Amino acid sequence: MPLIANVQPAGEHLTERLMAAGGVPALLKRLAPLLHLDARSVSGQTIGDVVSAAEILDEDVIRPLDKPVRIGETLAVVRGNLAPDGAVMKVCAAEARLLNHRGRAVVFEDVQTIADRIDDPALGIDENSILILRNAGPVGAAMPEWGMLPLPRHLLAQGVRDMLRISDARMSGTAYGAAILHVSPEAAVGGPLALVRDGDMIEFNLAERRLDLLVDSDELERRRAQWQAPQPRHNRGYRSLYSRHIEQAHRGCDFDFLRGAEKDSLPDGLFDGWVGGW
Repeated sequence: MPLIANVQPAGEHLTERLMAAGGVPALLKRLAPLLHLDARSVSGQTIGDVVSAAEILDEDVIRPLDKPVRIGETLAVVRGNLAPDGAVMKVCAAEARLLNHRGRAVVFEDVQTIADRIDDPALGIDENSILILRNAGPVGAAMPEWGMLPLPRHLLAQGVRDMLRISDARMSGTAYGAAILHVSPEAAVGGPLALVRDGDMIEFNLAERRLDLLVDSDELERRRAQWQAPQPRHNRGYRSLYSRHIEQAHRGCDFDFLRGAEKDSLPDGLFDGWVGGW
C-alpha cells in the first residue's frame, strides 16, 4: 500500500491540512477500490456510505493511488531471533541507509535511564550504534509511546538525524526515525530482547524482513538461565488483573479472557482471591 497522505513525518504538511482536504472520509474515498465497502463503521453506516458523502478537496495532500508521496511499503513486519513473534517498522519515516544495517547494541532498561544517560560519553554511542529500550511492552509498562528514542547531543551536533532504535514500546503516528517497535515477545515476559547486552551485534535487513541478534544459541541459553522475571508491582485491583491477563503485541494487547473461544467461559481461577478486594 503506497503512502498517499502527504502529511508529516513522511510527507510535507501538518495533519490539519489533511482535515482541510476532506479528512479520513476523503482518504477512504481514495482507497475505495481496496476496501470492503459493505463493512459497517462505528456509526452504523457502511464504509460505502461514508465514501459516497466524502469529497477530496486537495489532490496534493490526498494523492491519487498512482501518484503517491513515496513508492513502496510504508509499514513492515519483521521477524528473527530478536522478535520471534514479530516487530513493526514505519519504513516511510526512516532514513534509507538504516534499512539494511548492522551495529552494536546500547541497552537501556527503562525510559528514565535513557533520559539520565543518553549523552554519557562512556557509552561510546556512534551513528552506527543500535539503541535498545526494553521493559516498555504491554506487561512491562503498558506499552507507552516511548519508541522514538532521543539521539545523543554529540551526534546531533555532527548532523546525524536518525539511528536504528529497537523497543517493545510504541511510538506516536507523528513520530519519525528508524524505529523497530512492538517487539514480541517483550522483555518483561522473557522475550529475547531481555537477553541483549551492551556490545552485542544486531543485524536488520528490511528486504528480508529480518531482525537478528548475532549471538550464538548456547550463549543465549546461558543468559536465559540467568534471567529473572521482574517482581509484580501490583497485587490487587485493575493493574494486577491487567498484568496477569494482557496479551502480547502480536495478539493485539487484548485481555486473554476476552478472546473468542468455542465455549463462552472465562479462564479457570480468573477471580480467585479477588472477591474480598472488590
